[in-house]
Amino acid sequence: MKYRKLGDSDLNVSEISLGSWLTYGVGVDRDRAVTCVNRAFELGINFIDTANAYGRGAAESFLGEVLAGRPRASYLLATKLFFPMSATDKGLSRKQVLKQIDASLQRLRLDYIDLYQCHRYDTATPIEETMQALSDVVKQGKARYIGFSEWSPRQIEDSFAVPNTTRFVSSQPQYSLLWRQPEQKIIPLCADKGISQIVWSPLAQGVLSGKYLPGTKPPTTSRATSESMGQFIQSWMQPGVLKAVQNLKPLAKEAGCTLSQFSLAWVLREQNVASAIVGASRPEQLDENVVASGVVVDPDLFRRAEEIVANVQRGR
Repeated sequence: MKYRKLGDSDLNVSEISLGSWLTYGVGVDRDRAVTCVNRAFELGINFIDTANAYGRGAAESFLGEVLAGRPRASYLLATKLFFPMSATDKGLSRKQVLKQIDASLQRLRLDYIDLYQCHRYDTATPIEETMQALSDVVKQGKARYIGFSEWSPRQIEDSFAVPNTTRFVSSQPQYSLLWRQPEQKIIPLCADKGISQIVWSPLAQGVLSGKYLPGTKPPTTSRATSESMGQFIQSWMQPGVLKAVQNLKPLAKEAGCTLSQFSLAWVLREQNVASAIVGASRPEQLDENVVASGVVVDPDLFRRAEEIVANVQRGR
């Protein structure tokens, strides 16, 4: 496993990180989930990403239980706030920031969080209020660094315009061969601001593994057929997308890796990306995915891959 510095922080995160969206505490049975977390450590993954909204606290509670016996210095933990935790608890107001950080720490059984992220932008709260609250959380020692997910360039600029507050060090966008929007403005802006990308859905919910075939029913054990985990993958399950993904397989073979490894290596080719988050319901998936860290692929193969998927992105 290789590691990269996270923005203007002193955190060195594994190039492949372990996510918990739709999986731990929710979609994957506990025993398998524990096996996956343990395997992640064995493979050199030191960065785990979660959020208070994942299972309304279930993912954090699971991780708090599983990580309790491990030395705190052996891993970096990121969580988030914004989405509703109740009918009244949501957003990025000062009250919510201070309330939700304490609730997350309690579920995670931690004294501090390495990276505390705004899961989305809160248009109902002044940015000055949010940034001051986040800064106070850092000053109190409850979070070491702060980040955001899916903010616009203007929102990022506005956060940096608030004086005397802690600066963001990370951005968490959706980014993959099938979803390249961050390249236009987010990545250049963040690179200039000392912010790294922590990519979610780098395999497009598993579609870029190549296991979903056009005109064929998805495997019964896959995310696409799961009631608890399959709702977000459906936008990728279009015949044109699936056919294009199959056309990527010869390129991955030429590169000497699986399509999942090829797709993750494509994401990691971008220097502003610090880590690619993968979700795993089986430890074997982690065994395969971590190989992408440090893989050297001919840039021409990546260019050809980009051409194949250029006109079949989601929504087209």
